[in-house]
Amino acid sequence: MEHTLSIIKPDGVSRGLVGEVIKRFEGIGIRIVAMKMLHLSKEEAEGFYGVHRGKPFFDSLTNFMSSGPIVVMVLEGEDVIRRNRELMGATNYKEAEPGTIRADFARDIEKNIVHGSDAPETAATEIAYFFSKLEIM
Repeated sequence: MEHTLSIIKPDGVSRGLVGEVIKRFEGIGIRIVAMKMLHLSKEEAEGFYGVHRGKPFFDSLTNFMSSGPIVVMVLEGEDVIRRNRELMGATNYKEAEPGTIRADFARDIEKNIVHGSDAPETAATEIAYFFSKLEIM
């Protein structure tokens, strides 16, 4: 079984979309094996998105990600990284396929409701940023 990290971003939490996102995961057979809500500090957001340091959107992204509570989850399933990314839709919500989370709910390319790991190595690093092995069921 493959694991990936999913984040419901501050806009998804503040708009009451946590249950809808979880329903969509479970509706296609993706299991949630760890979950918690937290509020990142600016420094924690910068640490998580460190690969983007120096890019024009880094400050805006880390300000946004530290602006309110988020829900972080470890998802499990066959080919879950690809399946989660398909369910999320394109980063630019205007290019996302109808029926995806971002097409249905995003209002901005940055405030696009969800984050998901893009590869097994990224998933392992991102999961370890938020969860200890003891927290994953």
